[in-house]
Amino acid sequence: MTIEQLFTGANLFVLPFWTLMILLPNWGITRKIMQSLIPFVLLAALYLFLLSGTITSESAQALSNPKLADIARFFAEERAAATGWIHFLVMDLFVGRWIYLEGQRTGTWTIHSIALCLFAGPLGLLSHIVTAWVSQKFFPQPETEPTPTTP
Repeated sequence: MTIEQLFTGANLFVLPFWTLMILLPNWGITRKIMQSLIPFVLLAALYLFLLSGTITSESAQALSNPKLADIARFFAEERAAATGWIHFLVMDLFVGRWIYLEGQRTGTWTIHSIALCLFAGPLGLLSHIVTAWVSQKFFPQPETEPTPTTP
């Protein structure tokens, strides 16, 4: 497979998870799927594969004491950019999943935060933190455990 195909495949791989969390958050199958760590293991394995072919002794030395120009040169290479993008996909999905699970546990509305997390991870996290704070401060609810699903 080419780097382009791996990049495209990883982008397509995460979309069903985001779709389920945003469009069908209370569906039992969404709850069950989002409990799994398998998507993160697969994406992290892809990240490791790409990273192992990206880091050279020169780039490792430059990144060990990073300067912006060194990082820009590093990510100018296609494989390094794909590696960085997979890093974003893994971490944004992980944070989106955490927001989803916290919303399920506390009853906090999360769709807007998850959507923001999909497009701009840190903004989604910030949105959830603010939403959770406002919800707890002005609309307190007892915490609930997600409803277990039956096979």
